[in-house]
Amino acid sequence: MYPKLSDLINDIFGTDILLPIQSYGAMIAIAFVLAAYLLYLELKRKQKQGLFPVLKTVITKGLPATPWEIAISGIVGFVLVWKGIAAITNYHDFAENPQDFLLSWRGNWWLGVLGGIASALNAWYSKRKARLEKPVKSEVEVPMLNLSGNILIITIFFGLLGAKVFDVIEHLGDFFKDPLGTFFSFSGLTFYGGLIGGSTAALIYARRKKIPLLVLIDAAAPAMMLAYAVGRMGCHISGDGCWGVPNTAPKPEWLAWLPDWMWAYDFPNNVNNEGNLIDPNCLGNHCPHVLEKPVFPTSFYEFSICTFFFIGLWFSRKYIKISGLLFGIYLILNGVERYVIEGIRVNAKYSAVGNLTQARIIAICLILGGLALSIWVILRKRKSYQK
Repeated sequence: MYPKLSDLINDIFGTDILLPIQSYGAMIAIAFVLAAYLLYLELKRKQKQGLFPVLKTVITKGLPATPWEIAISGIVGFVLVWKGIAAITNYHDFAENPQDFLLSWRGNWWLGVLGGIASALNAWYSKRKARLEKPVKSEVEVPMLNLSGNILIITIFFGLLGAKVFDVIEHLGDFFKDPLGTFFSFSGLTFYGGLIGGSTAALIYARRKKIPLLVLIDAAAPAMMLAYAVGRMGCHISGDGCWGVPNTAPKPEWLAWLPDWMWAYDFPNNVNNEGNLIDPNCLGNHCPHVLEKPVFPTSFYEFSICTFFFIGLWFSRKYIKISGLLFGIYLILNGVERYVIEGIRVNAKYSAVGNLTQARIIAICLILGGLALSIWVILRKRKSYQK
């Protein structure tokens, strides 16, 4: 396994570099980029079909910088310089454990203050140059496509927040032991928390902007499926604990053509340092571990299944004419996939709800929600035909 991106690079090219980039984080970033590109393509296609109205908004030119804008600029400038200089001058410590380094109080305070002041002054001066004696208001047309960046940023922020909140709920014991470290950890992101948090925020934003919700969620469905698949590959590459239950059974003959690791894998050098030490003589916090028993590589299974589902959604999107139906199908597929995979996956179970895991409970809700949405949009379309 490759906890850091540099581990993968060094293994492939035989180099010895150290980068402060976690493999899982890198794959999540790739997932967002791919999702953003696919969403852009779909929004562009649907806009050409006339499915999105041209929005109108009022802008005001010539206003001075507000205290809030100046303060935000100053804070951002302070943090970037405060931590940035320290990361450069203590690169090895930063690259070895970026999470601990960023959450520590280490940094160049004096240069950070100077950076914050410079950033705040720049925000004030930039607005001052463009200031008018009498600010001018004007109404402009904003194509729906121009809002895709805003939607993406909102989805990412609230998606990550929701993913972390749901993970904390699922691992309350770890949170009570180390609240700050657990909440700001770069690992432990629950997909369904991200789906609920990001989708809810994006839908609220879309509703406020009077964007057709059914058309928007259809555009997002294939992108969300692919993003999940790529994210799961990040789990597999880093070995972040999203694996299955122990699997010591011999590989069936009908699966003889598959590599052994696809049937049962011990995740050597996993990012969680779970299992036994590979080198018993290794000392410190970063000694590679290997699981005591091989497990089902469920993260790889989910990557494969969801990639297949993405292909199906992507190539069927032009043939499904009922708005909202594609997203309903996405919810059903996502829920079924996760419900099934939870049968061989390690996760906390809740005895109060039939010994189900958090993911299975949400998966059932997604399946039912997807069915309800699909039936509703189909009946809605039939009624419109009858009129």
